[in-house]
Amino acid sequence: MGDVPAFRANPYLRRVETEVTGHTAEGGICCADSIFYPTGGGQPGDSGRLHWSGGSLGIATAIKPGPDAPGPAILVPSEPQPMPRVGTIVTQEIDWERRHRHMRMHTALHLLSVALPFPVSGGQIGPERGRLDFDMPEKPENPDAITAQINDWIAQDLPVNEYWITQDELRAHPELIKTMSVSPPAGSGPVRLIAIGEAAARIDLQPCGGTHVARLSEIGAVRLGKIDSKGRQNRRVYLHLV
Repeated sequence: MGDVPAFRANPYLRRVETEVTGHTAEGGICCADSIFYPTGGGQPGDSGRLHWSGGSLGIATAIKPGPDAPGPAILVPSEPQPMPRVGTIVTQEIDWERRHRHMRMHTALHLLSVALPFPVSGGQIGPERGRLDFDMPEKPENPDAITAQINDWIAQDLPVNEYWITQDELRAHPELIKTMSVSPPAGSGPVRLIAIGEAAARIDLQPCGGTHVARLSEIGAVRLGKIDSKGRQNRRVYLHLV
C-alpha cells in the first residue's frame, strides 16, 4: 500500500514525531507523516497541537492535500503564530478525546447502515451525534427496534478489522459500495475495506477511509434521534452517543 499515514496505520496513536516538509500559500503546514485525520467522508479533521524545539502551535483542523502539497495532510493553525520551518522535527499531538468520539460515532454509523439496508446518499460525523441520509421512501416504522438492534450488536463486542482489495475486485463486487454520492476514487490503488465481525459473524463490509474503533464495545450505548424528510425519498436519520 506504499506509505500509510499514521492516522490510518494506527488510529490509536496520540502523538507522532515527523518532519515539516512545506507550507501552503494559505498558511497550512505539511509534514512527512500525519497523525491528524484530514476532513473527508463526512468525518471532520482532527485538532490538536504541534510541538518543536522553541515553539508550539495549535492546530484547528486538517484537510486533504492537493497534488503539489508534500505530505498526507495539510495542518491548519488555529491562530496566526510563527510556524516551524521546513526541515524542523515536530511532535504532532491530537485532541484524543475528540478523535475517539469520532471513531466511536463513525463505527456506529456503519451499524446504522446495516440496520437500515438502504442506499446512503450522504452523512456527517460529530463528537456527540452523527447522521446518514438514506434513499428510502418511508420513515422507519419502529425506531426503538433499530436502536435496540444497534445496541445489541455493540453488546456483542464484535471486532472491527480492515482489509485491502484491488480496484478490479471492487468493480467485481459493486454491492460493497453503500454510498451513492461518494465512491472510492478510480485508479487510486488498493481499496480499504472495513469489516465488522468475522466469518459467519460478520455483519458489515464496505469501503471506508475513516477512523474506527477496534471493537464495538468501545462505542458505548447509542440512541436513534430525529428522522427528517429531505425530499421524496431522502430520509435523514440521526444517531447519538449516550
